[in-house]
Amino acid sequence: MNIKTKNSISIFLTIFLFLSSSVFAQEDNEKAAIAAAQEFLALVDSGQYEESWVEASSFFKSQVTQEQWVSQISRLRPLFGQVIDRTVKNTKYMTKAPGAPDGEYVLIVFQASFENKKEAIETITPMLDPDGKWRVSGYFIKGGHLGSGGAFGVGVDI
Repeated sequence: MNIKTKNSISIFLTIFLFLSSSVFAQEDNEKAAIAAAQEFLALVDSGQYEESWVEASSFFKSQVTQEQWVSQISRLRPLFGQVIDRTVKNTKYMTKAPGAPDGEYVLIVFQASFENKKEAIETITPMLDPDGKWRVSGYFIKGGHLGSGGAFGVGVDI
């Protein structure tokens, strides 16, 4: 093997390893963001609205006070009833989000079923907070006609 071929192989391997590590890092970010979203949703599902605000991102907290969040979510979320099933439909890693500071975000769409609404879509947007922890920066639920609770959200609207 000549030097030119060795250099080409080395360059190829370097690029391959770099791209592979980027893909793995993105997958790790998505897994961590999904875990943060599921923890947040568990709080919301169990009616721990104050705690869900406490655990939300600093950006979320800058957009809505704890009192506003609790007032809105406690009025609307119970209309859906208990969660029956929730699965990740898709995810999208982003570094820019409309109306939000640049950073790391993962847009997660959950297909959900509730006792009072068989088909609903929950869109959760965790972001990497300045302390290095993934936290929810946006929560939106859409389920058709449930009185005033058909669609509700706060945070990053993507």
